[in-house]
Amino acid sequence: MIVAAVGVVFTAWFNARGSDTVESISGEPPIKVGHVAVDYAAQDTTLRETVTDPADRAVLLGSASGSRRDAVMARHDRAPLETADLTVVLVGNRSSLRIVDIQPRVLDRKPVSDGALFIYTPAGEAATIELAADLDKPVPRFTSPEDPDISYFRKKQIDLKRDERVTLSMTVTGMAAYYTFDLLITVLTGDRTEQMTIQGPDRTPFRVTGTAGTYHAYYTTSPLGGWRPISRSAACAIERKLARAGKC
Repeated sequence: MIVAAVGVVFTAWFNARGSDTVESISGEPPIKVGHVAVDYAAQDTTLRETVTDPADRAVLLGSASGSRRDAVMARHDRAPLETADLTVVLVGNRSSLRIVDIQPRVLDRKPVSDGALFIYTPAGEAATIELAADLDKPVPRFTSPEDPDISYFRKKQIDLKRDERVTLSMTVTGMAAYYTFDLLITVLTGDRTEQMTIQGPDRTPFRVTGTAGTYHAYYTTSPLGGWRPISRSAACAIERKLARAGKC
């Protein structure tokens, strides 16, 4: 009789509060991260450390697979130059929830990277950016192109139901330093506020760096695949960011 009574009480409680409460107690996050990506393919990139190992240089300059070149550059702390383009897909994990804020949170700030500069020569225009944030500001916040002076989440929120997805295309700039950062998300589920963080695709912080005065090495894309070394003067001739920043 006691067991049956407990079952009735639990059923009534579950029907009133729903599965969201059970998932909250079990530690299930209110949002799942379906996908995280940083676009390095069409972006100028820097390395914090110079590539001196002959085998690593052969991978960069030869016809090795893109994944092998990516691995070499990742080991040397690659960071997008001035702008990091991020794509994050979030999936609702409650019957209903509201994302009330997403904040780029600076984890570390160091002098700009000067190990090497890899200059990408684009074939077309960049994709449209929906949200943008500047890490050089005292309190970085995401804004929209339509209203760049106001935090996006001061006026709007993102509502999700269970298994509903939203794709966020974000550009994060940093010109004054080398930054590592993550994304701090504040979620409202019912009457409870929860926070979670998102890091890069390899579960390490995102990175972005400003332009250095000089680099130990300069590269540009090779028509044969991979990269090819170029002189500083050649880099200045094809990369306007260097000239704009007074680095040439």
